[in-house]
Amino acid sequence: MENIVIFGAPGSGKGTQSELIIKKYGLGHISTGEVLRDQIRRETELGKMAKRFIDNGQLIPDDYMVKLLAEVYDEIGTDHGGVIFDGFPRTISQAEALKAMLAERGHCVAAMIELDVPEEELIERLIKRGKESGRSDDNAETIKKRLDVYYSQTKPLIEWYGREGVHHHVVGTGSLESIFARIEKIIG
Repeated sequence: MENIVIFGAPGSGKGTQSELIIKKYGLGHISTGEVLRDQIRRETELGKMAKRFIDNGQLIPDDYMVKLLAEVYDEIGTDHGGVIFDGFPRTISQAEALKAMLAERGHCVAAMIELDVPEEELIERLIKRGKESGRSDDNAETIKKRLDVYYSQTKPLIEWYGREGVHHHVVGTGSLESIFARIEKIIG
């Protein structure tokens, strides 16, 4: 299993690049955003709880996320070369929990691909996405909160995955094709 964590600030292109990786390499895909939006849409208990956190620009508690992602990971099965984790982990404790969950299955994270995009461009991308998609969390106030959470809680994962020996920095600006070409060099 070649499991990959695709990593970056909100608006860095994780979902877009994940789609390209899946298409080329046939990996499974676990997007915490999609999983949570599905839970919210279906108005499950987790969905209602998640909506309160998301609307305030906060992270979902780790124990809920790890349990949910373990279920989704197991549902994907083993008919693929690995899974892309998109939007997870977001904290060191989540990274440790993911490592433990994968180890229980005899798997690991083969690469953490960090998409690095300047803050001004992140904000511009998120505002545009909010106008196009209607996502309630893509507004100026919530974007600021989400970026603050990223810098304080999520960005330390770069160093953590560096110590694990699987961190790869990718410049996340330019055309989709040029960004993907940088990712292909890592995966290939």
